[in-house]
Amino acid sequence: MKDLLAIIAELGIELHPERINTIADKIAGIDSVEHFALLKPTFGPNINETTLSQFDAAWKKNETITPQEVAIALKSASITAIENEKRGKTEIVWTGPFTGKVPVRHTEQVLCEVINHAKRDIFLVSFVAYEIDTVIKAMRNAIGRNVQINFLLEPSIDDGGKVSQNSMKMMKSLFPSANIYSWSEKSIKEHTNGAIHAKCAVADSELAFITSANLTTAAMERNIELGILIRGGRIPSELIKHLNSLINAKVFEKFGVF
Repeated sequence: MKDLLAIIAELGIELHPERINTIADKIAGIDSVEHFALLKPTFGPNINETTLSQFDAAWKKNETITPQEVAIALKSASITAIENEKRGKTEIVWTGPFTGKVPVRHTEQVLCEVINHAKRDIFLVSFVAYEIDTVIKAMRNAIGRNVQINFLLEPSIDDGGKVSQNSMKMMKSLFPSANIYSWSEKSIKEHTNGAIHAKCAVADSELAFITSANLTTAAMERNIELGILIRGGRIPSELIKHLNSLINAKVFEKFGVF
């Protein structure tokens, strides 16, 4: 029984809900597991034949389970998969010594994945930003897809900030169409002891990478950095809403305004 339920759960994750519903309705219309083989050719292309064969074999081991019960289980698995996706999936992102004991992904790799995911817009927040070849390439490819690039960066010391290098000017020269945000003139006066020390990247309000890593070569290659990649759920969209709210409230303004 557990084997059958596990396979049903796998189908619920793998297949589109409409396809699951179609398959479930067809199964509900047969008399027993013995007729399941007749349905296989009607399930359409690109279905995992191995999983389907495992499903058939597991059901035959539990032949007392009716087609109607299997159909309900399939639909339930699909709904559960959808609800789980809404909650978001997370994974650890790490730059530094690797033990092989825990599966982790590299900071630079994940940052480029987030940028490559973007279809509409991407928002990057960092204390500083230097030239990183792979990230620059990913950003330029995104601009080629008509993705709007947004940065929030700490201003240079000359502009009232805390960093010696003018990251805003550098990023604007590399990506002229990008929106570069930083403290507004009023905020600089009100937050004299503060700094933009957050680091994150959000694509299309769907994919969020929250990290300790700045947009620098040292952070990508040499430092020990830790982050979390969040797929789906409410956190990516809430993070973008928060950043946009700070811009609307004039806490942050576009580079060149002040």
